[in-house]
Amino acid sequence: MTERAPVLSVRGLSVRFLMPGGRRVAAVSDAHFDVAAGECLALIGESGCGKSVLASALLGLLPGNARTAGAALLGDLDLLAADERTFARTVRGRLVGLVPQSPAAHLTPVRSIRSQLEETVAELTGVRGRAALRRAAEAAAERAAFPVDHLDHHPHELSGGLAQRAATAMALVGDAPLLLADEPTTGLDRDLVDRTVDELRRHVDNQAGDRSRALLMITHDLAAAERIADRIAVMYAGRIVELADAADFFGAPGPRHPYSRGLLDALPDRAFTPVPGLPPELGALPDGCAFAARCDRATDACAAPPPLTAAVACHHPHAALTEAADRA
Repeated sequence: MTERAPVLSVRGLSVRFLMPGGRRVAAVSDAHFDVAAGECLALIGESGCGKSVLASALLGLLPGNARTAGAALLGDLDLLAADERTFARTVRGRLVGLVPQSPAAHLTPVRSIRSQLEETVAELTGVRGRAALRRAAEAAAERAAFPVDHLDHHPHELSGGLAQRAATAMALVGDAPLLLADEPTTGLDRDLVDRTVDELRRHVDNQAGDRSRALLMITHDLAAAERIADRIAVMYAGRIVELADAADFFGAPGPRHPYSRGLLDALPDRAFTPVPGLPPELGALPDGCAFAARCDRATDACAAPPPLTAAVACHHPHAALTEAADRA
């Protein structure tokens, strides 16, 4: 998957939700990827494709009707096999830092941001003493561009963007080996998007001693992904359909999967053409390629599911970089 040692190695990760009447929803299917030390992997795709479910599986936050398969190795620890005690005491905050998609739901409504940051600092870093905790909390806030003069506010007094920055500040406190950022730029203006992703990038680039760090970022913001990511993983209908170097993905010759090309073509600074049609329901996926009904390259071969070959799951992918160079 990558030449560097992986911080996170995911193999065959699948998530099924058991629904009333025996129905099963295939939220994530057979995901394979690594996130290497010093690397940012951006996971992109339309809403409802399974990105956040994958993140929840890595943090042990799935509901009781979820069933998982496969492995997700963080060092020697298989996150899919860990129990709640291990997640609470060892994983969350310490080994995996989370920038949540809905920060308001993760902040305690009756406590100030300062008190929550100070508690996080004390728990994850061991800093003690009122003055030391105050300084450390303010430093953590500044790191995430959260205004220090808002630290004594409660979550309901914050805008969505400020709540996002407060959550980001808490996620960075533990300097966890893996930072999992689920839509970390939601509600931010462009300048703050750039500042936020740059801070996340610094977290990855700051390899302290033998403590390797990596970032898995889930995002709809392709501009943010282009700014920060080393590699791109594209998810469609619960499956990863393409893995690519970010420079090749956003540059020439571009993505190989037709869906990935459609995502880029929908950007205002490109063709500004939406992908036609709608994705299938995860509880009623077709037997073959899930994108075939929306794809202008589809043929009878697409009645069979395409394997992930050469980092793209498509029977009719666009040319790879070497193929394009050979024809030039």
